[in-house]
Amino acid sequence: MNISELQVFLAIASERSFSKAADRLHRTQSAVSQSLRRLEDQLGERLVDRTTKDGRLTEAGRVLQDYAERLMRLADEAETAVRELADLQRGRVLIGANDGTVHSLLPLIAGFHERFPAVHVDVRRVHARHVGVEVAAGSLDFGIVTFHPSERGLGTVVVDVDDLVLLVPPAHPFAKRRLVHMDEVGRQPIVAHNDPSPARDRVLRIYEQRHEALNIRVSLPSLDAIKRAVGLGLGLAILPRRCAVAELAREELVAVRVPELRLRRRLRLVYRKSGEHSHAAHEFLRVTQDLASDHS
Repeated sequence: MNISELQVFLAIASERSFSKAADRLHRTQSAVSQSLRRLEDQLGERLVDRTTKDGRLTEAGRVLQDYAERLMRLADEAETAVRELADLQRGRVLIGANDGTVHSLLPLIAGFHERFPAVHVDVRRVHARHVGVEVAAGSLDFGIVTFHPSERGLGTVVVDVDDLVLLVPPAHPFAKRRLVHMDEVGRQPIVAHNDPSPARDRVLRIYEQRHEALNIRVSLPSLDAIKRAVGLGLGLAILPRRCAVAELAREELVAVRVPELRLRRRLRLVYRKSGEHSHAAHEFLRVTQDLASDHS
């Protein structure tokens, strides 16, 4: 049973005439009769009562008509859906990010949705060290990281630059200073993320190289929890400035520079250089490259 044969059958059912169905389909009457016969042979049932002049459907024909009409609607919907993918009237872009990088994605999503508002952008929580593997495998369209991934076949676009800062509550003595030194920070209780990251590792390594102590008093599983803990006075935190933009704007927290910990992060959108990409993913990369060049 194929779509063409069902179309012929529905034309016969609608026109109640082999000749009118042939005219409607721009085919010969013989071709229409042969198509119907093949369908009947396949189903093992007569679909049209040939003893009547009006091409009346048999009971099997009436049952098939209902299903065939539904199948035709589904076929039309499927064709429309595929065309909409190409026209970016639907589709999905899947991106891997984490608490520390997702903020840099938001301007990219906003820029993409200005041009293609109907495409769904799905951002999944993925650990930074897994991003390259999943993008290379095709599990993700893109990922965002702060380092060059080691996996082959991947390219990156720098989409943001950020600095590490010391976050303190407004009432803390450090809040009135433009900068503090790392030995002073080391004497304060620190609230840290309990998940390893390149930034965390670099900070710890700098303290080890200088033989300075870092007093990590509380470890928490999310950036929101860390910022909340700082606001409650449980300690100070060393985080990317971008992660606390809202709290800094509301003056709930204060960012203070630590010159020895001036670690500039380059946030990179990771993508596959080759292989199949959806229309939506192709356009997301193009929009990202345009926005990156505008800000470079």
